[in-house]
Amino acid sequence: MRVFYSERFRRSYAEAPAAIQRAFDRKLAFLLQNLRHRSLRANKYDEARDLWQARVSRDWRFYFTIEGDVYHLHDLMAHPK
Repeated sequence: MRVFYSERFRRSYAEAPAAIQRAFDRKLAFLLQNLRHRSLRANKYDEARDLWQARVSRDWRFYFTIEGDVYHLHDLMAHPK
């Protein structure tokens, strides 16, 4: 699998705290190995748009779609409580 970073994702990543950036980098490695890796807790967030959500930490999530063999990363944000 390959990864495509949207401009929105790049901005969100740049604005995220350094600890979240490091945590995301670890989670991305898990995603590339196995979408169903248990620490990701990946699930379909929006069925109509085929948008997935995965966990970075207890308080942060990232959103992506899958097109062929490419993960399109759309956003990284604090999880609303």
